[in-house]
This record gives sequence, structure tokens and C-alpha cells, in this order.
Amino acid sequence: MHMKFAAAATIALTLSGTATAAQQAGVKRTDLQRQELSIKGLETVQARIDIAPGATAPWHRHPGEEVIYVLEGVLEYQLEGKSAITLHAGDVLFVPSGVAHKAHNPGATNGAELATYIVEKGRPLVVPVDQLPKP
Repeated sequence: MHMKFAAAATIALTLSGTATAAQQAGVKRTDLQRQELSIKGLETVQARIDIAPGATAPWHRHPGEEVIYVLEGVLEYQLEGKSAITLHAGDVLFVPSGVAHKAHNPGATNGAELATYIVEKGRPLVVPVDQLPKP
């Protein structure tokens, strides 16, 4: 029964367009859930982000906070104005609202994170950043 529900949920998510893949080669985002919060105007989105070896999720922002839990592999993150940090499976990272950041997989195997976003409802989840001003 649980497997039937999971299969139906996967099909429903795919058909509704909420299970998506990032357009950047080697980066795939799979939305797991999207829920309205009790705080007016906010929602939470949970997604699994897979980054292939050598691939980079380029500079981008979110209209809210991102809470990251590294599921597997090694991922290097850089937040605007900060030095890059390397995280391994089990490590966590908090990205404040509106802060530009990027992620890179320097490893030889897949890197994956569970991303939980607390964002403004109705706004694009990912906003690409073409260039950042130099500090």
C-alpha cells in the first residue's frame, strides 16, 4: 500500500510540474514537498539536490532562508562575501535570505543535499545571479 501511494505521489508531482531538474548540466533538483506555513505569505519547500562530480550550481539567491543537510559525497559552498567551505555527508549549512551562493562538487562521486527553503509564497524559488560585485 505504501509503495502504491509513493508511486502515485511521484506521478502526481511529475505531472503537476513540481518535480523539476535544474537547467544547469550536472545539477538536478527533485522537489519533495511544498507546504503553506502558518506564517502568512510564507511556504516551505523541501528538495533533493544532486550535483554530479565536477559540476557546479552557479551563483543564485532565494526569496527566503535555505537550510542544507548534506546527504552524500562532498560539496563545496561559497556564500557571497565569504570564503568557500567544504562539507561532507552529515554536515549542515544555513543560507540567509537573499544571500547569493553557489555549490560545487569537487569529488569523484555524486554529491547530494536535502534543501529546506522557507520562502515567500508565489516568488520564484531560484533567482540566478549573473555577476556579483567584487568586494
